[in-house]
Amino acid sequence: MNRRDALGGLLPLLGAGAVPEAAASSSQAVSGRRLKLIVAGGHPDDPESTAGGTMARYADLGHDVVALYLTRGEAGIAGRSESEAAGIRTAEAQAACRILGARPRFVGQVDGRTEITGARYDEMRALLEEEAPDLVLTHWPLDTHRDHRACSLLVHDAWLRLKRRFALYYNEAMTGVQTHGFRPTHYVDITTVVDRKKAACEAHRSQDPPSFWSLHAEMQRFRGREARTTEAEAFAAVDSLSLP
Repeated sequence: MNRRDALGGLLPLLGAGAVPEAAASSSQAVSGRRLKLIVAGGHPDDPESTAGGTMARYADLGHDVVALYLTRGEAGIAGRSESEAAGIRTAEAQAACRILGARPRFVGQVDGRTEITGARYDEMRALLEEEAPDLVLTHWPLDTHRDHRACSLLVHDAWLRLKRRFALYYNEAMTGVQTHGFRPTHYVDITTVVDRKKAACEAHRSQDPPSFWSLHAEMQRFRGREARTTEAEAFAAVDSLSLP
């Protein structure tokens, strides 16, 4: 499987410095097969901010897109109880998914108290086995946020236990702030859907979107220059980082 085929040959996924191809105009680009993309994040707004453009592009081509949230953001709103914050952030995630054409799913862990245990490994494996994705995107395992790292490790373990039956890629939260040591192997041109991605991030009103969107906008333009387009999201293929 080469870089242009790694995500089903659907979008312009390129190595650093490559010239972007034209995006596929229909799901016929992958022989008419409907794909399933899962973007797994630690909290509501993580899938949207790390890969919202890619989610929108897959959804627009008729593919099944799932935003998988490890938690409901229980610790994410100052002055609110965990249950209140979870309710607010769940509704925000649902609104963001409607914008992107995605389906939300919640794992059920708690923001700030995520666990990496045998039971939690089994939980994630069972969930991904049930969903049967073609492609999963998740956090870079060296992110500074422990919930991001927990999500990454749980997904990676499921990928191994399920015998690598889906393609697995790491994404970046905020390089230089939360994501360190990230080296992309693939890019997706999100120039045509960047406004949708921004709107999905803005749906998370409790998280003060202007405070984080400006950082993502700068990062997207930087990755766009690397991929020789205007704005792009970057990913690292786990197979390229893993031992045989």
